[in-house]
Amino acid sequence: MRIFISGIAGFLGSHLADNFIKEGHKVVGCDSLIGGEIDNVPSEAEFYQYDCCYRNSMLKITKNCDLVFHTAATAYEGLSVFSPHLIAQNIVTGSVALFSAAIENNVKRIVFCSSMARYGTNKTPFKENFKPNPQDPYGIAKVAAENILKNLCETHGVEYVIAVPHNIIGPRQKYDDPYRNVVSIMINLMLQNRQPIIYGDGNQKRCFSYIDDDLYCLKKMAFSDKVVGEIINIGPDEEFISINTLANKLSNHLRFNLNPTYVKGRPKEVLNATCSADKARKILGYKTRTSLDDGLKKMISFIKKKGTKKFRYHLDLEIINELTPKTWKDRLF
Repeated sequence: MRIFISGIAGFLGSHLADNFIKEGHKVVGCDSLIGGEIDNVPSEAEFYQYDCCYRNSMLKITKNCDLVFHTAATAYEGLSVFSPHLIAQNIVTGSVALFSAAIENNVKRIVFCSSMARYGTNKTPFKENFKPNPQDPYGIAKVAAENILKNLCETHGVEYVIAVPHNIIGPRQKYDDPYRNVVSIMINLMLQNRQPIIYGDGNQKRCFSYIDDDLYCLKKMAFSDKVVGEIINIGPDEEFISINTLANKLSNHLRFNLNPTYVKGRPKEVLNATCSADKARKILGYKTRTSLDDGLKKMISFIKKKGTKKFRYHLDLEIINELTPKTWKDRLF
């Protein structure tokens, strides 16, 4: 099978590419390299440094592909409140350009990686039948992309699946990005003997998903008939912890003397966010295989091996005012 993966130089996309290549599939992919690393792209993959926003480019490189995985995303939930144009252009325009090209090229199936930001302030755990209630431009954009995908695929007879991964961690995740990836940010800081910075009181709660558990589900979404037209949360729901607890776990693993710096909370941040994995268990046979502590240890090992990095403020703030976090305005990371 010829499989196209957007965001192939990114964390999730590159792991997917590796897995499909090992299984004997031909993999084609693109990445703008805004958040990806060229070293992540498997040498066996056919790679194009293209932005998904350009439909003609997508039309050219998705030709003769059977399956499209759309993993590319400027996945910046908090930043989207202050750089809405960047996020909306990437998430909505980029997604629709790829969907349109893929459908024109008669792909059989599109698997779209959405986000649990779609659920917003719904009660936890989030279930797939909940009405989306996104609280920030990133979540709003993801829901818009979902709706357009459904409309186009149902109109033109193309299979689709919407995957909802959440807070994925693991090797290859960017850890020099000050705008996202709380686990990576904290590890990078602590390894530099710097205290982590926590927004608000640190009592906001999340579940973290190790990459291998998500890959198991996504690969099944490529071929199973049971998933067509479905929205499916992927990732664990067993270890729902606060950011304070996360910081303590990391400090214990690193034997770091923890004394976090607390700063003002970010506007529109959802305090409690976790997804039910019941549907994935039923349809995909999901089972959490990597505990949170084991996942954190693997992340620490990865960053230690690669070496700590200075944080790169590589994206512009579009709106700067009294609400903009000082961590970004004053480059505190």
